[in-house]
Amino acid sequence: MKLTKRGEYALRALIGLGIARESGAPIVRIRDLAEKENIPVKFLEAILIELKTAGFLESKRGKQGGYSLAKPADRISIGDVIRKIEGPLAPIACVSQTCYERCSCPDEAHCGLRMVMLEVRNAVARILDAYTLKQTVDAMMRKMREDSVSIPFLSGTEARDSKPLGELAPK
Repeated sequence: MKLTKRGEYALRALIGLGIARESGAPIVRIRDLAEKENIPVKFLEAILIELKTAGFLESKRGKQGGYSLAKPADRISIGDVIRKIEGPLAPIACVSQTCYERCSCPDEAHCGLRMVMLEVRNAVARILDAYTLKQTVDAMMRKMREDSVSIPFLSGTEARDSKPLGELAPK
């Protein structure tokens, strides 16, 4: 698995929308999100459509329109987002759970490379599936507060305290 710019921007956009929701701004215009995340608007538009098609976002048209999360942030795992945007987490197809393809080795059951890559896939999946968007947003907002950095989209109400990313418990 390699996280491309598309995958990175998709995760940053979701995190930005999660922060907006926690900050009292449930709907965010594309231009505002692109500006805050430093993502080209046209590229972000395509990514947001893909995230909407995957069921992570909703959109509203019109002057007060924009994008918002389609479901609670604690029901969106980082692993799920990466799989939808980038494809399988597996470094080689013969260890993929979602896109398995037989490899070219003569004895797949006893292939040393496959055994190592299966461990890699399992470790990556375990970590990425353990973190939700909510945990990531909460950790980021807490770190921003600790460092006295202004929180994007923050309205008059403060979002609740949270744990730093390193202290997060898997879901």
